[in-house]
Formats: sequence, structure tokens, C-alpha cells
Amino acid sequence: MTPTPDLESELEKASRAYEEFASRGLDLDITRGKPSPAQLDLADDLFTQVTGDDYRTPGGVDTRNYGGLDGIIELREIFAPLLKVPAEQLLAGGNASLTLMAQALTFALLHGTAADATPWGAGPHKLICPVPGYDRHFTLAESLGFELLSIPLDDEGPDLAAAQRLAADPSVKGMWLVPMYSNPTGITISPERAAALAALPAAAPDFTLLWDNAYALHHLRDEHPETIDILDLCAAAGHPERPWIFASTSKITHAGSGVSFFAGGPETVRWFTSNLGKIAIGPDKVNQLRHLRFFKDSQGVIDHMRKHAEIIAPKFDAVLDALESGLGGTDLATWTKPDGGYFITLTTLEGTADRIVKLAAEAGVKLTPAGATHPYGLDPQGNVIRIAPTMPTLADVELAAEGLVACVKLASYEKLLAG
Repeated sequence: MTPTPDLESELEKASRAYEEFASRGLDLDITRGKPSPAQLDLADDLFTQVTGDDYRTPGGVDTRNYGGLDGIIELREIFAPLLKVPAEQLLAGGNASLTLMAQALTFALLHGTAADATPWGAGPHKLICPVPGYDRHFTLAESLGFELLSIPLDDEGPDLAAAQRLAADPSVKGMWLVPMYSNPTGITISPERAAALAALPAAAPDFTLLWDNAYALHHLRDEHPETIDILDLCAAAGHPERPWIFASTSKITHAGSGVSFFAGGPETVRWFTSNLGKIAIGPDKVNQLRHLRFFKDSQGVIDHMRKHAEIIAPKFDAVLDALESGLGGTDLATWTKPDGGYFITLTTLEGTADRIVKLAAEAGVKLTPAGATHPYGLDPQGNVIRIAPTMPTLADVELAAEGLVACVKLASYEKLLAG
């Protein structure tokens, strides 16, 4: 491209704005989707829910002792309707749903699944990864030896044609999915797309939907989509054991001491608990009792999540306002406008994401590394940036968004002038 006076002028203005921002010496971090201290404070009453002489469940279970591999039933009954699963097919575990994912994948690699006893590890094993996606899903699967296969993600969910082409290979064992407010785009899979995934033809007899419902309850607005009953959809499609459903309270109560959940078809739950019983005796039932008493019922969870929204919705709005005022109408970037979850995805000019992240770091704004939203850290277009606005204060989010806009403009005009 031949440099034009307009582009050169825009680059000069962008450079001045960037230098002015960098001169402030700020130290801001919007890298990971962590709850803020104010959000964690909302659940501090957990600390006083169980005392030394009051440690039994309503059903009389002594939570101090061994046992109860599936978790206390009363807590499962609270979360079952929220996750659209039967309580008897819902397990309550320890703090991290990522641990349940690792266990389920490991069990499948070693022992096969409820739908097919052939160990996945007996041959090549691959997983479909809609992108942009969650970096920890990709890292976990890669660490277990899976080959990761990227497919596009649109506003309704994974690209069905691409998924069907890949699923025709029997070594393709499943697909990662964050169905509600996906990390990092914030999109929610449509009911129609979910039904198609439930019925997706697959060569592997135990093709699995790794259904990570991490943000099922994390709405930013009063009007929101309903949780999809993927168990019912899969059963209706003739694949009752297809979904493995994961969730947790990590971004509901205390991120470091919550409760995780696993659900699936009846045989899948039996398969999982049978394998789990060989490596564990039971979860932290005292912590589960704390959560039971804190929430009391399903409505208690819903009411609690509204308090989260009051804290984080203004932060999302601050980022979206900054992007619109700074980049709207420029054709330099597009961005998602989620109604829930923890992230916003910024799509920039091709090949500029890494430069933007580096510029931001030098100006005092830490961003998620470019490529983290794709398997192996490789974003083919080099243009996806994940924004995590929940952890910092609102004032810091506003500053970080201002700095991000300055970095996008500088990197973009550099690229346009370079041709």
C-alpha cells in the first residue's frame, strides 16, 4: 500500500495517544477471568455456615466422615434444576470442574466409556475444538495426548459442516463446548444448534460432547437465554450417553473453595462413579454443607447471581463503551457484546494481535497472550484478543480499555502503512 497523508496523520495521532497513555506508568491486568474481591465478599457468610456441633446434613449424614462419593443429595437437588439435569444423575465434587474433566478424559483413555469399552488410548485420539475457545480445555487435552482439531465458532455455536466432516473419523472422540456465554466470545449455543450437535453423525460409537456449563448462571441482564437440556436432546437423538456435563460454583461463591459438578446419562454416571471410586473416597462434604446452607434453595442461587451482575455488568459496559467510542466506524476491529459470562472477544486486523499485546504490556496493560484462544497457542489469523474485565476495579477497567484502544489504533495504522 502506498502511504497516504490520511494514514500517516492517523498513525501520528495514534502514536501520540499511545505515548501519552504509556507515560502514566500504570499497572493494569485484564488477563484472566477471575472474580473481583467485591464478588468474593458476597459469599463470605459461607465461613459461618458450619460449626463444631452442627455438621450433619438434613438427611443426617455426618459430613466429617468418609463416603458419599456422589456428594450430598440436598445440594445436588438445588443445582439440578438450574443445570437441567436430574439430581440422581448429578455428582457434586471438590473445588475444580477442571479436575473432573481431567478425570473423565483419563478414565476414557484408560478404560473406555459408558458407550464403548474400548480405551481411547488404544489408538489415535482427537478432540474437536471450536475457536476461539478456552485455553485450559486445550492445554488439558494436549497434556493427555489428544490431537486438537480447530473448527469455526459462529453466533449460534460450532460450524456443523466442519464438525460433521471431522466426526466422520473414528479417532475423533468428542468436542469441547462452553454452551452458555462461551469463553471467550460470550456467545450462547442456540437450541437448534444444540439439537443438531446432539444428533451429529459420528464414526466413534462413543463420540462425546464435553459440555462445560461454566457460565450457565452468569447472566449480566435480566432477560437471558434458558439453560439447554442437553441430556434430553441427546436422549431424543438416540445418544443418551453422549454428553458429559461440567459446572462449578467457582465464579458463584469463592473461586478457590467452591463445589464442582458432573452429570451425564445414567450409564455415564455409573461409569464415572465406578472409576472415581478407585481413586477417591468422597468429596469435601463439609464445604458442600456450607453451600447448601448458604443458598438454601435454587432461588437462593439465582438471587446471589443477580448480585454478581450488579458488580460486573458496569465493567463490561465500560469496555464496550470504550471500544465503540474509540474504534466504532473505523474498520480496525470488531468485538462481541455478551449478555453474560466473563469475557469479551476483540477481533483486530489480521496479524496485529501479538503486536497489540506487546504494546499494551509496554504501556502497563497486561492482556492474555495472543493465540491463547486457539489450540497450541496458534491463531492462524493472528487477530483474536480476549478481554477479561471482572477482576479489576471499574476505574481500572476504564483505564485498561482506554489503553487497549490506543494500542489497537497504533498497531493497526502501522500495519496499514506497511502494506
